[in-house]
Amino acid sequence: MGGELTPREKCHLITRNLQEVLGEDKLMPILKERDLKVYWGTATTGKPHVAYFVPMSKIADFLKAGCEVTILFADLHAYLDNMKAPWELLELRTQYYETVIKAMLESIGVPLDKLKFIRGTDYQLSKEYTLDVYRLSSLVTQHDAKKAGAEVVKQVEHPLLSGLLYPGLQALDEEYLKVDAQFGGVDQRKIFTFAEKYLPSLGYTKRLHLMNPMVPGLTGTKMSSSEEESKIDLLDRKEDVKKKLKKAFCEPGNVENNGILSFIKHVLFPLKSEFVILRDAKWGGNKTYTTYEELEKDFATEVVHPGDLKSSVEVALNKLLDPVREKFNTPELKKLTSAAYPDLSKAKASVKNSTKNSNPEVVVPSQLDIRVGKVISVEKHPDADSLYLEKIDVGEPEPRTVISGLVQFVPKEQLQDRMVVLLCNLKPQKMRGVESQGMLLCASSLGEPRQVEPLDPPAGSCPGERVYVEGYESGQPDDELKPKKRVFEKLQADFRISEDFVAQWKQKNFMTRLGNVSCKTLKGGNIS
Repeated sequence: MGGELTPREKCHLITRNLQEVLGEDKLMPILKERDLKVYWGTATTGKPHVAYFVPMSKIADFLKAGCEVTILFADLHAYLDNMKAPWELLELRTQYYETVIKAMLESIGVPLDKLKFIRGTDYQLSKEYTLDVYRLSSLVTQHDAKKAGAEVVKQVEHPLLSGLLYPGLQALDEEYLKVDAQFGGVDQRKIFTFAEKYLPSLGYTKRLHLMNPMVPGLTGTKMSSSEEESKIDLLDRKEDVKKKLKKAFCEPGNVENNGILSFIKHVLFPLKSEFVILRDAKWGGNKTYTTYEELEKDFATEVVHPGDLKSSVEVALNKLLDPVREKFNTPELKKLTSAAYPDLSKAKASVKNSTKNSNPEVVVPSQLDIRVGKVISVEKHPDADSLYLEKIDVGEPEPRTVISGLVQFVPKEQLQDRMVVLLCNLKPQKMRGVESQGMLLCASSLGEPRQVEPLDPPAGSCPGERVYVEGYESGQPDDELKPKKRVFEKLQADFRISEDFVAQWKQKNFMTRLGNVSCKTLKGGNIS
């Protein structure tokens, strides 16, 4: 099909729905001479989810425009990104990515014979590439390397050298894959400008950079593998898809940060050129939209109801997922999935079922259900002068009642409307006749007189947002911590406030997606 299009038509297909193109002035001259060579890379870390249909849909555009497309499974990058993918799992995860992405492309009708698939370790361990890494490292400052990876590489207080290498490797990939352009999300922009700055210093050509917008997830924020409720897994059952879509943020008339609408715009419309709203005849019956703008206008004016939008997306999404589910419904691929992404809850269960003579049960921070909360009201406990009775919003339909012994440490007005950090899966406990449904986590000083202050989530945090310990993002919290198991007590023994006022477990930071949990004044203290 690419050969039948004019260079201008190819240019339109290549750039439609992109947020930004760096070096766009080079695009038409190339297209007038030959087809564009473009690559998209993905680090083989967490399991791909439905948001991966966004770049897949764009790759379909590139192929329609006659582009030569290379998909890079960046296995070495995955390891360098703060070791998100352990070395022993890299090969398995790369196999999983290759199989699942090919299944996604087949699902949307993309012919695989037009694509080239390559693994980073196929060429990144060569003598030439390694020498270029050293050449680049002699030119790049630590500041530029850290800045380039700020949106992509996991940020920690004391970054490893591996994370600083990451942007340089991604820049060199453009030369070693012999492409004209690199495609990625707008979160990659700093790496792209890094490549434009440094590749010419090595005598290599500056490439084009094609950037997709960051499509919000179902919670209205970036769709993330580590936030279970913000993403739909490609192998989720239909009932799970329905459940997650039902919870999706989709306020009537609100088109901002609407993950449902964004998915229609960036995936469903480019693939089908139309979208059908399915609804009961008494509400006007089905309606077919041929432009996204028309659908967005009708949603903004509340002609289209969120419930109808969600149920219509559910049908369309399941059509995309059915071939992927079917492909993975074999013993061989089920085994690959469980080996590449071991179920931590099953591992915990096997520990629980072990004999009494075995090693003590291992506890991990992901067993704790810690969330950001907002204090809605604070009163003295009716039967205890040293206790506060607080109502705290943790993103549930009703606020939780929490009892805390902070009267002598924190004035009531300093707690009112404050953002706090709450442990939510302790067994509810009556304190002087009132049931407490959580524990407010606080920093406390080591010396006398004792000082206590509530922990602070990062600025901009919302009630209900999950707090996790770095490296333990993907584990699932226990439904309720059993008092006899003393899970919290065992973990709490290693809770500390760092010299930089950051809350830590075994020197790993407590975090949300927005940054570190901290306190204001009690460095070196305990957390209780």
